Amino acid sequence: MKAFAVNCTLKQGGEASSTDVLLDQISEELGRHGVSLERVRVADLDVKPGVTADEGDGDAWPEVRRSVLDAELFVLATPIWMGHPCSNAQRVLERLDAFISDTDDRGQMRTADRVAMVAVVGNEDGAHHVGAELFQGLSDVGFTLAAGAMTYWVGEAMASTDYKDLDAAPEKTAQTTATMVANAVHLAEALAARPYPEL
Repeated sequence: MKAFAVNCTLKQGGEASSTDVLLDQISEELGRHGVSLERVRVADLDVKPGVTADEGDGDAWPEVRRSVLDAELFVLATPIWMGHPCSNAQRVLERLDAFISDTDDRGQMRTADRVAMVAVVGNEDGAHHVGAELFQGLSDVGFTLAAGAMTYWVGEAMASTDYKDLDAAPEKTAQTTATMVANAVHLAEALAARPYPEL
């Protein structure tokens, strides 16, 4: 079983990212279940605006899309900006929209039988609001969400300490991450054994 994550941090290249730190911890938990995690940073890719599977010359999305479909588990990770998912996360949702009209031999969206998780970090309130936006979008495009499908950390509002600055994950965040991963892996295994029906 494989997992694929899209890191929607606004930071490029090797610049330290709190979103990456939370993904590191998710990756460690997945490893406990024998699942490997691959990831990309949207900020490093030329993902064109649009809502189709391929927006033409130079669009990096088709390769990301293939990675999404090659994995049983999908993680969408974003920082909070102004109380909302960041712009890169919104772009990813817009590109995932193409799955609504892209069905397989069963008549199901190609993302059916794939389980999604959400990871959120920020120095302002809004993690549950961000999760709600991403949950609805991921459900709309065919992903299944297990119980407790989000892990998050929110620091003091407008403070200078980021998640990446902490010595270790706070106990509650670590516990939530472990539960999210365990439930998601269990659901992915159940769907592999008994996929969604033909429509």
